[in-house]
Amino acid sequence: MRESLRRLASDDIPPRGRVRVELLTGEHITIDLDRKALGGDLLDLVCESLDVIEKDYFGLLHAQGEPRVWVHLGRRLSKTFKILAAVPQFPLHYRPHISDEPWDVRFAVKFYPLEPSALRDDMTRYQLSLALRRDLMEGRLTCSTITYALLASYVLQAEAGDRSAAVPLGAGATAALVTSHRAVPLHVLNEDMEMRVDELYRKHKGQTPAEAELNYLENAKKLALYGAEMHSVKDSDDVELSLAVCGRGIAVVRDGTVMNRFPWTKILKLSYNKRLFVIRLRAADSDECETDVSFRLNSSRASERLWTSTVEHHVFFRRESPVKVERVSGFPMLGARRLSCRRTLRQMRDTTVARQVI
Repeated sequence: MRESLRRLASDDIPPRGRVRVELLTGEHITIDLDRKALGGDLLDLVCESLDVIEKDYFGLLHAQGEPRVWVHLGRRLSKTFKILAAVPQFPLHYRPHISDEPWDVRFAVKFYPLEPSALRDDMTRYQLSLALRRDLMEGRLTCSTITYALLASYVLQAEAGDRSAAVPLGAGATAALVTSHRAVPLHVLNEDMEMRVDELYRKHKGQTPAEAELNYLENAKKLALYGAEMHSVKDSDDVELSLAVCGRGIAVVRDGTVMNRFPWTKILKLSYNKRLFVIRLRAADSDECETDVSFRLNSSRASERLWTSTVEHHVFFRRESPVKVERVSGFPMLGARRLSCRRTLRQMRDTTVARQVI
């Protein structure tokens, strides 16, 4: 009887599913794919539709807020979203068609390149600039007033071309242009900002869109929290902090200010136990032993996500190849052990060099 129901259920489940993807431009595309497809299959299809070649920098989000929750590239999408478990009122022999309720994901940059000028693909640079603009608009990334103005001026140069000196600066004219191109957050836009943006915009005359875009990225990469994924923690004194995970390592942030940095070269081990996350640091010249720095999180799931984020960033930027975590006999395979990193930065560069040689 049970076997018959299983066969009936598998026959009635539609062979293809539908996913709605929000792009970095704010537009949406809908992709149909096999219901057994992996997260990596969906990412490949999105990158193919956008003509993105260096796709290993990117990922798919299925939850908003901080920390961001990423679609695991090696896991079935059906397991990631658990759509069948969300409708227990339906009997076993029927499941709703996925196209009735498409899964929603968000295309985003997961690993921000340390040197944007080293990117080989123009479309990758464009998508990275869109991601940084979204980070600024959503408040994930902040900077000084003059930096806001400089970045906005490069956005206008890249998308609107030269600012004609013959056109007088009308009241609110530059502000309207900045707003239409989503160059800076609305809360920082005022008359003084408008004047600064216009002044810098005029100085970029003659720059091509590619040059302006690269200048935008070169200035954005200097920001303290460029490409950082934030995780809320508390130290041993119960002070609320954030750990910023990025390509260079882990930074301790308090009220938007970086208090301390732990580069990957100084970190020996990353571990967590329930709500406790521990960073083991290499002994300094003046120290005789290694140092453990611990932080507390709100839940064990939050610790797991922080551990996963740190290890994935370390693997991508520092390792020669992805780490394969073997299952230990007698112990369950924890969710955090399933790392979602298909290729490292070094493997991407080696592939590019090999293509050039051929």
